[in-house]
Amino acid sequence: MAAASTEGEIERLIVFDERGLVPCVAQDAVSGEVLMLAYMSAEALELTRSTGELHLYSRSRREIWRKGETSGNVMVVRALRVDCDGDALLALVEPAGPACHTGQRTCFHRGQLEITQPCEMLPGLERTLRERARERPAGSYTVKLLDDPPLIGEKVMEEAEEVARAAREESEERVDEEAADVIYHLLVLLASRQRSLADAQRVLAARSGGPRR
Repeated sequence: MAAASTEGEIERLIVFDERGLVPCVAQDAVSGEVLMLAYMSAEALELTRSTGELHLYSRSRREIWRKGETSGNVMVVRALRVDCDGDALLALVEPAGPACHTGQRTCFHRGQLEITQPCEMLPGLERTLRERARERPAGSYTVKLLDDPPLIGEKVMEEAEEVARAAREESEERVDEEAADVIYHLLVLLASRQRSLADAQRVLAARSGGPRR
């Protein structure tokens, strides 16, 4: 886990409640998906900081537990952030598996699910592409592309040309549609090389600290 800018900074910023607890939201550090909400005590926070893995406090069992200690779905903590009032934590994590005890990727899998957030859509699509590559269902267009690397490159160039033409000559709706085609084929291309959007994002993040273009 990345260290705080000064020793003990996180601890000084947190305001624990009367039970000695602070709520902690776990968010996927790569995709941005919100995974779970739990609570931390001062000891759980200390263990999280010293081990780099998410430790929490169970209010029902009244004990500290390491996330994934029984399931194996540990969460490596990349950063901890404190809200403006100091009474809530955000843990940016890399999960080893589903966050929820039900086997769902996130604990927030009930309620109004018809609206898909952008931070959910693209990681979900990447997971679907990996499933196609692994399961190889008959008649899958994705599998056809993965089996023909030169074709993937041709499709990316073709779709890029079409979105550029749509931007010059066609409606906003057509621009959106063609952009979606570019993104899909680019993700397949990346998957064919065992790469992901996160790898490209890391390059962008590194460049953002450099000279302005």
